[in-house]
Amino acid sequence: MLIDPYARRIAYLRLSVTDFCNYRCVYCLPDGYQGCGSADELSLAEIRTLVAAFAACGTEKIRLTGGEPTLRADIADIIRICASTPGIQKVALTTNGHRLAEHYPALLDAGLDQINLSVDSFRAATFQRLTGKNHLPALLATIDALLARGYHHLKLNALLMRDSATELYEDTLAYLKTRPLTMRYIELMQTGDNAALYQRAHISAAHITARLLADGWQERERSPLAGPAREYHHPDYAGRIGIIAPYEKTFCTKCNRLRVTARGQMHLCLFDSLNYDLRSWLRAGDTEGLIAQLHQLIAHKPERHHLHEQNPGIMRHLAQIGG
Repeated sequence: MLIDPYARRIAYLRLSVTDFCNYRCVYCLPDGYQGCGSADELSLAEIRTLVAAFAACGTEKIRLTGGEPTLRADIADIIRICASTPGIQKVALTTNGHRLAEHYPALLDAGLDQINLSVDSFRAATFQRLTGKNHLPALLATIDALLARGYHHLKLNALLMRDSATELYEDTLAYLKTRPLTMRYIELMQTGDNAALYQRAHISAAHITARLLADGWQERERSPLAGPAREYHHPDYAGRIGIIAPYEKTFCTKCNRLRVTARGQMHLCLFDSLNYDLRSWLRAGDTEGLIAQLHQLIAHKPERHHLHEQNPGIMRHLAQIGG
């Protein structure tokens, strides 16, 4: 198993399969993705080698990210590779949901276990202002269609923005009253190119946590494969609320994740100052060599990020390695 110098077991891989995206979210790429999908993205064979090596090292959960991962025509094949690899217990997908209505049956058939959808507002005007897309009604209809077919492994993600946080919280309570899914609030993080936005729009996740506790929500125990969110439940609501608060002092203490980009570069931390190129092992299909390399590199995983010192490392923007 991969154990870092701080006795944290790595059981969770976040794999970006493309950096191409069709949204223009103000907190990520407000001008949209400049260009088109790269021909240098990891191939299916390379992904198979990567997943096999990580699984052999004890990884049990894989999250596929982007960019927007459903823009890859072979996304169902990628899911199938992950789900069929011995040792992998859960395959999750983070998506903006723009193409989900037409594709989710094939994705679920391929072995997808969990879907995380970006829903930054339940109000159409706010949603369009934040994402650049007038897609909220169709997105909410897709969510209800999934719930209607009995699929409850859904999580919704929203970036906390100062001017919309109050309306988001109030709308979330109404939405979760009867829907058995999890809404997760993600605190805005400073990156290399968003300093002005961060100063203008950042709101501490602690404000939302305080409201939750005042309204009678209680924290749930975290599972071993859980991501960084603290989840809360309430007896009067079918759904749950999660908080991802990267500026909390204890945020990094239970980090169980590594990240690999769509071009095969591994990041030991979302805000690290280095990345490590795995492409030579992937192109050669060298699973054993990659396993040995992973065990060498894990010794360099940092104890924590340095966001408190306004140091985002080499992270220019959140689309760079899938968040």
